Amino acid sequence: MGHRQLGRLPCGWEDRRVARSEVGGAGLVGVTAPSYKGFRFPVEIISHCVWLYYRFPLSFREVQEMMLERGIVVSHETIRQWCAKFGQTYAGALRRRRARPGDKWHLDEVYITINGKTHYLWRAVDQHGNVLDILVTSRRDTRAATRFFRKLLKGLGYVPRVLITDKLRSYGAARRRVLRSVTHRQSKYLNNRAENSHQPTRHRERAMKKFTSARHAQRFLSAFSGISPHFRPRRHRLTAQEYRSEMTNRFTTWNQITGTTPTAA
Repeated sequence: MGHRQLGRLPCGWEDRRVARSEVGGAGLVGVTAPSYKGFRFPVEIISHCVWLYYRFPLSFREVQEMMLERGIVVSHETIRQWCAKFGQTYAGALRRRRARPGDKWHLDEVYITINGKTHYLWRAVDQHGNVLDILVTSRRDTRAATRFFRKLLKGLGYVPRVLITDKLRSYGAARRRVLRSVTHRQSKYLNNRAENSHQPTRHRERAMKKFTSARHAQRFLSAFSGISPHFRPRRHRLTAQEYRSEMTNRFTTWNQITGTTPTAA
């Protein structure tokens, strides 16, 4: 592919509908892909840069260097704009394409330091390890926990059968306000699934030299928690053939939600 000179990229943004398609035998699923109208670079380059940034612990300049090695001249600032514009859109589309999450929610919170101040990252995963949602707050109290519960219910649209948390009292108080009928189990030994799901975020936080603001952390982690896990199946539970087949299906889904056309073998 020849070199492309960098210019100012217009910010066209109109939704378009792509055809319904059957995915993995789960039935017909509607997909809404963003429009790339007004962008000088083709969708294949834009989606590939977004994939590189959220899938691997790379900086914008490192993605720029990788694209330059392939003969594509694009600035790190343009890549940053692509990731900010399309990252959450791709992540949301991937979440909608998944089968309905499990009915057992594991919730946990960890602290993150932003500009020298302590913030808290709330995360919910189901019993299968799928990340349901995240929230960054400045406090770890009942109000923050209630806000997170309501965000989960609004985004997922169903009530879980069981909540599993640690012994933070704010969870119990928030549950009584929002999910009174849901069974609540509190134990530090039952919540390893949620605690382990924080590890990729910790690795990425170190690679990024921490987040610059709470808004930056929320925006990045919302996209990261939707895109990165999609390409990380449970490799230890799959044979080599099953792993290749699973990754092929996941890349097919990625091509569909980004609006790219898979390259013929």
